[in-house]
Amino acid sequence: MGGMTSSMAAKFAFFPPNPPSYKLVTDELTGLLLLSSFPHRENVEVLKLPTRKGTDIVAVYIRHPMATSTLLYSHGNAADLGQMYELFIELSIHLRKGKSFVLSSANVVSRIRIDSNGQISDSNELLCRYDYSGYGQSSGKPSEQNTYADIEAAYKCLEESYGTKQEDIILYGQSVGSGPTLDLAARLPQLRAVILHSPILSGLRVMYPVKRTYWFDIYRNIDKIPLVNCPVLIVHGTADEVVDYSHGKQLWELCKEKYEPLWIIGGNHCNLELYPEYIKHLKKFISTVEKSPSHRYSSRRSLEHFEQSRKSTDVFEASRKSTDRREKPRHSTDRPEKLKNQSNNADRLEKLRVSFDQIERSRRSVDCNEKSWKSIDHQLERARKSVDQLDRIRTG
Repeated sequence: MGGMTSSMAAKFAFFPPNPPSYKLVTDELTGLLLLSSFPHRENVEVLKLPTRKGTDIVAVYIRHPMATSTLLYSHGNAADLGQMYELFIELSIHLRKGKSFVLSSANVVSRIRIDSNGQISDSNELLCRYDYSGYGQSSGKPSEQNTYADIEAAYKCLEESYGTKQEDIILYGQSVGSGPTLDLAARLPQLRAVILHSPILSGLRVMYPVKRTYWFDIYRNIDKIPLVNCPVLIVHGTADEVVDYSHGKQLWELCKEKYEPLWIIGGNHCNLELYPEYIKHLKKFISTVEKSPSHRYSSRRSLEHFEQSRKSTDVFEASRKSTDRREKPRHSTDRPEKLKNQSNNADRLEKLRVSFDQIERSRRSVDCNEKSWKSIDHQLERARKSVDQLDRIRTG
């Protein structure tokens, strides 16, 4: 069953450019790694970060000590680090003048220093960028679980290697990127804020208006957003043809700490950045949360909580897979209760999964015959072509 989930995720979410838009080269004099697509600078570090899933993701750091906010930006699924560079430079200029600012994505992380004239300072910028597993020159293959490990590796590097405090980080997730964003946000209680741009309730709900969460669904944001403790801004276009803006509205209703949402009238899935109110509202939100008091936890305590949350999530995943393997021969409804009573993560199981009775019913209605799966595959293929319209337009 885990294989079925991975297959659905691959069809729905992951389309790395082939060939990648950049290469890694080694400087003959210094032995340092360099990105072939970017000019070398003395203050640049090109690294490979190991993830807990065993892959190595490419990261680029350009040091600057004056950054004020860290925007960990989970973005597109059809572009790699090299293709997204100019887009994030432009966004950083619009968002900030006279302050350093960090942009990071599911494909790219960057921290930019902007001078008072809105120009990028040659000596005052820190770029921290990474590619998903299977994207660019990052190893492995893209998958839902790998994206969680990838964003986690970038976050931990910011905190451990660069001293970025959890309470100074704003997570930003766009479309499919809302998945890794909310997975991380649900496990970091001291975050400054979260921004969701055209987010999805879950992968399956993009294609079908289902009312329950099935075992094969991916990026189950609907179950994770109630666990987020910081302010949440949601931006969605009312004419979104890929992810209906009802997704954004329902996620906003489930937020613990709501901020005034931005519903862009006439905005679709690909053009919200072109509306003046987008930048205006984003700057207002960032200014508001930066002025609000934050809880100052030490990096060490923050990391300890992060590891505890990660272990808890891993236990849940192991329990879910074990339960899925036992589902096929199960004919009664009393065993799920026993399994839940034996689990140390009963509350999380209750929030992140439907009951096993619902799964059994869903299997009878969705998984009984090959014809149904062919229909789902057809819908997934249609969704794949639509969901990535934004990135293909930008990189095409």
